Amino acid sequence: MLQRTILRASRQAARRSSPFTPVAQASATRATSTPALRWYSDAPAPKEGEAAEKKDEAPSEAAQLKESLEKKDKEIIDLKDKYLRSVADFRNLQIQTKREVTAARDFALQRFARDIVESVDNLDRALSVVTPESLTANKDLTTLYDGIKMTDGILISTLKKHGLERFDPSDAKEKFNPNVHEAVFQAPQPDKEDGTCFHTQQKGFMLNGRVLRPAKVGVVKNA
Repeated sequence: MLQRTILRASRQAARRSSPFTPVAQASATRATSTPALRWYSDAPAPKEGEAAEKKDEAPSEAAQLKESLEKKDKEIIDLKDKYLRSVADFRNLQIQTKREVTAARDFALQRFARDIVESVDNLDRALSVVTPESLTANKDLTTLYDGIKMTDGILISTLKKHGLERFDPSDAKEKFNPNVHEAVFQAPQPDKEDGTCFHTQQKGFMLNGRVLRPAKVGVVKNA
């Protein structure tokens, strides 16, 4: 009896001193016996080809962007070139139009100038035939001469405003120039240098710096 009592007391003491209750012991037993949980994906594992395609997606997008930028750059260069060509064509058209307008105006004025120089020549001839002696002897002739001379001066001044000028090579003692003068004859003049225009048979006219009619002159030739 005594042995049984001692055995029971020792068992009770052991149970009290243990940190695990029967429930804790059972939980611990289950925790140790239960394996650790692992989470797995339901999606199928990618194949080798699919993985390679995913890796190539980023470089292909960059290549597409680069190609798009290159196309845009080419379009910009093309548009800029077309713009510059259009501006150049427009400026050339402006210059050409201005030249045509100037040429048309000069041509119209040239036709008018050719017609009017004949009248100017007639006034000049009328003034050249009057001698100083006849002017002193006849007052009416003097009055007519003064009127013609005034008319000639006003006409020459008006024509000069529009670019038409008359020139006399013999008065300026000019050297003969085949581009401006027309040699009618040659004669020796000991007191003048060879090639000098000493006589003007018909005065010349310049229109806007160009020869409208060359002056007919006599040229010195002493040799």
